[in-house]
Amino acid sequence: MKLAIKTWDGKESGEITLEKTIFGLPVREDILNQMVKYQLANRRQGSHKTKTRAEVNATGKKAFAQKGTGRARTSTLVTPRHRGGGTAHGPVVRSHAINMNKKLRVLALKTALSAKVASKQLIIVKDAVAKSHKTKAMADAFTKMNIANAVVVTGKDIDANFDRATNNIPCIDVLNIDGANVYDILRRDNLVLTEEAVKELTAKLKG
Repeated sequence: MKLAIKTWDGKESGEITLEKTIFGLPVREDILNQMVKYQLANRRQGSHKTKTRAEVNATGKKAFAQKGTGRARTSTLVTPRHRGGGTAHGPVVRSHAINMNKKLRVLALKTALSAKVASKQLIIVKDAVAKSHKTKAMADAFTKMNIANAVVVTGKDIDANFDRATNNIPCIDVLNIDGANVYDILRRDNLVLTEEAVKELTAKLKG
């Protein structure tokens, strides 16, 4: 499977061979769905908390006399049915993380890459290096390549000028090879990989 390598001028600069076992797998929506749920669940903080009646700092004084008022008897003001009292069955601090087999996570990333190839939304560029940190020049380059919504995956290091130049462009994300993940790949229309990123991904996922 071969794909053209492009420059940021929109011109072709050779071609690259994609590994079929990584970029040519059947699209399994069930695996992608499971992986997205795994990622979103694991990034949740789980720090939400309400106080129970045991944690509310209130008076222990009896609200009113047990008898003679004609009202229902009550013991304390910290019960959930009183204003300012504790919350019954409220959220507590916990982890929302779920487990997912490592082999399945690797397969999900391969499937996400294959899905972009199948939908012709994968673009290979020579590199992700900018001469200037100015946004306008980089925005024009994306326009020339007809890219409006994309995630760009570079090699291990992100070029400082490229990172700054794309920082203010809406719907453009830049990740290094270690940050490449299924959720960010799927949430954008196009996936832009540098030549180095393709080689790194192939070496990482081939085993």
